[in-house]
Amino acid sequence: MTFKKRLITVLSCQPLWRVVLAMSIIAVLYLATTSQTYPVPASANDKVNHFIAFLELTLLAFLAWPGARVLYVASPMLLFGLLIELVQSLLPYREFSLFDVAADASGILAGVISWHLLLRKPVLSNSTD
Repeated sequence: MTFKKRLITVLSCQPLWRVVLAMSIIAVLYLATTSQTYPVPASANDKVNHFIAFLELTLLAFLAWPGARVLYVASPMLLFGLLIELVQSLLPYREFSLFDVAADASGILAGVISWHLLLRKPVLSNSTD
């Protein structure tokens, strides 16, 4: 089996990506609500962390449901970002930030654009050359 065929097999394994997406959502929710500090790779700028997290979540959602419309991926992602901020507003060691929601939205937009650019690449097409 060629590398391209293996890659296509892995990329088209929707159950795998759904599990990875669920695990990522749980990890993001935990990190966003915990009072503990964890030595995770992160940027010094919190907004960059939000951007990267939602870029990743958006790409995982498209891998999990490759035929999904943008609205069906972007809307729940943005709602998740807003939910995180609402939960943080209730925590004494966190606060609500519209700038965080804007960074989430930027990551979602970058994920949508990246996904559509990736679809144009031969590795993600249905061809098995």
